[in-house]
Amino acid sequence: MKVRVKFEKTGPMKYIGHLDMMRFFQKAIRRAGIDVAYSEGFSPHMIMSFAYPLGVGMTSSGEYFDLEINTPLSTAEMGRRFNSVMVEGVRVLSVREIPDDKKNKGMSLVAAADYYVDFAPGMEPAQDWKAAVSAFMAQPSVMMLKKTKRSMEETDIRPMIYRFEVENQRLFLQLASGSARNLKPDLVMEAFYRYMGEEIRPFAWKIHRQEIYADVGTEENRKLVTLESLGKIIE
Repeated sequence: MKVRVKFEKTGPMKYIGHLDMMRFFQKAIRRAGIDVAYSEGFSPHMIMSFAYPLGVGMTSSGEYFDLEINTPLSTAEMGRRFNSVMVEGVRVLSVREIPDDKKNKGMSLVAAADYYVDFAPGMEPAQDWKAAVSAFMAQPSVMMLKKTKRSMEETDIRPMIYRFEVENQRLFLQLASGSARNLKPDLVMEAFYRYMGEEIRPFAWKIHRQEIYADVGTEENRKLVTLESLGKIIE
């Protein structure tokens, strides 16, 4: 059976990198007594894969990894076992059964992600940044130097910004993510500051990833659904 685990990463755990998070969950799975499946060969390893690694320094309430297990457990029981061995800043939010085929692998499904950007007290842009958001999004193109697999290239990132809005005293971003098209929130913020003609001050904002989505629509009509919703509760 394959399951998809959704978890949050907050507090001091935001400084833990992706590889260390993988090691943490490998130990947690053993401590929780979950009968996980291993690969074959000379160096067997747990059959697990993370959907979309989180950048160091970001918090999140929508992280996912897929796991193959030998002995089925209910959603409630797996969640209880996981959370009994978690540390402060990491909490499992849900466990769902997913189809056992490659096309349903989390990392290949990722198409978009939601983010919140909170400005540190006293570190907001000097001008009325709320009023500038709509004008920024009204631009036909937003050219930025973007890192590719081989180099840095001038790229129009505007088509990869699905939403960029003000919610109370913070910014909400929905961005293209995954292997096909991928845009980091820091690059959008850099473009926004450049548009306003302002310099970026260190530690001016904090980024929280809210959710990760798959796209079950078409090229013309995007239809985003959470990775969690693609699985089912195990009774």
